[in-house]
Formats: sequence, C-alpha cells, structure tokens
Amino acid sequence: MRVIDTNDAGLRTLIHDFPKVVAKFTSDNCATCKLLAPPFEKYSADPRYTHIAFLRLDSDENPVARHMMNERIAPFFVAYHHGRLLECDTLHTEQEVLAMLERLRTHSHVAAE
Repeated sequence: MRVIDTNDAGLRTLIHDFPKVVAKFTSDNCATCKLLAPPFEKYSADPRYTHIAFLRLDSDENPVARHMMNERIAPFFVAYHHGRLLECDTLHTEQEVLAMLERLRTHSHVAAE
C-alpha cells in the first residue's frame, strides 16, 4: 500500500477503515521530515507491512493533528490498531520508525469480553 495523504477528517475515518494504521505528521520547515520521507515511502511498499495503512498529514494545515502533537515537533508518528491509539512520539531516525512499525505489525488485539 502506498502512503495516503490525508487531513484531520480523513484521519478520523481511515483509522477505522483499516485495522492497523501509522500516521506521520509533517511540517514544511522540518528537515527530519524530509529525511524520513524516503524510508516511510519504502516501508509502505514493503510486503511485511501490507496490512498497515500509511498516512501522511501536514500538521501546519490540520488543527487536530497539531493538537495531537501537543508541543512536540514534527515528524510525529502515531500508531493505531482498530481505531485505538497504541503509541505516539516524535521520531528522528529510520530505525525508530522501523521499530514502531514492527511493534504495530506484531501487535494483536484480544478483546476482553
């Protein structure tokens, strides 16, 4: 699956449309965002992560995304499983992005009913 460019409204919908989602909040003036763009694209096409939807939002244009970052800086990554937030953090290296993807990939949801 390729990276889906979306906005706040799309994010709210897509985290429920796909079982597993990783969202990357970027900013135009962010050098690290530009540095991590190629690996994010690469992982979106990696067969290990075909069941994960990769989303990209511009935090400068989306107030909900900006609020989620809560005084953190871009690039800010958020992992969701069945619409629930699993983890979120500012990531600085490709290795950190890969580690988050691996945690999301191997996460299984067991409903407590």
